[in-house]
Amino acid sequence: MPQFVVPQFIDVEDKIIGPITTRQFVVGVVAMLLLFISYRFSDSVLFAIQAILIIGLYTLIAFIKVNGQPFYTFVLSVIRSVTRSSLRVWLKTGNDVYVPKQKTDSSEDTAPAIVLKSRPQSHSLSELSLLVDTGGKYRSEELFQSTQLAKNQHAKK
Repeated sequence: MPQFVVPQFIDVEDKIIGPITTRQFVVGVVAMLLLFISYRFSDSVLFAIQAILIIGLYTLIAFIKVNGQPFYTFVLSVIRSVTRSSLRVWLKTGNDVYVPKQKTDSSEDTAPAIVLKSRPQSHSLSELSLLVDTGGKYRSEELFQSTQLAKNQHAKK
């Protein structure tokens, strides 16, 4: 049987310059570009404030990890959890059961009929669950009689 090399440590980013990864290097280049633009178009006090903000943002995005995820992924997850609803409710639409009509000889296409089924009573539900749990071996008197009546009515048709 052939041996295959299984790659390991696939979640570790490649280092390009010492301990700096590719992502950190690209974010650093963008930060330097923003610092240069800020230097060219701002006075010294405004540049100092902008430089502190840009370097702080660069440090957050490039080096800080929260729960093993980069900071920007964490921020996106927080935004997604805040904007989405926290309560999810399943809305059942009643007892509508689609039962297609049998084909007739007429060429008319009629809308399919919707048959509403009544809810079974609680004691029959417990008997049905017992029947399913025992694999069909348990049969109560009512269930046995109702299945016999259904078979007889079906045989008469």
